Amino acid sequence: MKTKKSLSGLTLLRRSQQAYPTSPDAARLEVFPNPESKRDYVIRFDCPEFTSICPVTGQPDFGHIVLEYVPNKFCIESKSLKLHLFSYRNHGAFAETIVNGILDAVVQACKPRRATVTGDFTARGGIAIRVTASHPNK
Repeated sequence: MKTKKSLSGLTLLRRSQQAYPTSPDAARLEVFPNPESKRDYVIRFDCPEFTSICPVTGQPDFGHIVLEYVPNKFCIESKSLKLHLFSYRNHGAFAETIVNGILDAVVQACKPRRATVTGDFTARGGIAIRVTASHPNK
C-alpha cells in the first residue's frame, strides 16, 4: 500500500470544485507511482463522449477516444485525464492533431513502455475518421 506522501502530488483528485482547463496546453496530467512496475500490464481509458471544435467551421465534433498504455514507473490519474480531454471541448483542432496531442501529453507525463491513442470521430458529410497514434513510433 502506498503512503499518503507518494500520492501527495495528486492535486486535482482532491478538489470538490473544479476549474476546467480552457485548452490542452493549460491542462495538466497528474501521475502516481505504478504499484506493479516490474510487470507489463495494460491500462485502458475509454471516453465515448469526446467533443472538440472544428478549427475551420467552429462546429462541434464528436468522437470516441481510447487510450491504452503499459505503464513504466508512473500511471496516469484518471480525473486529470478526464480534465485534459475536456480541455478540447472549446478548442479548435483536427482529429489528427487531437489524437497525437493526447499521446504526446501521456508520453510526457508518465513515459509509458507503450501507448496507443485511437480516436473514432463521428461522420460529417458522410465520412467518419479514425486516427491511431502509437508510442514508441514504429
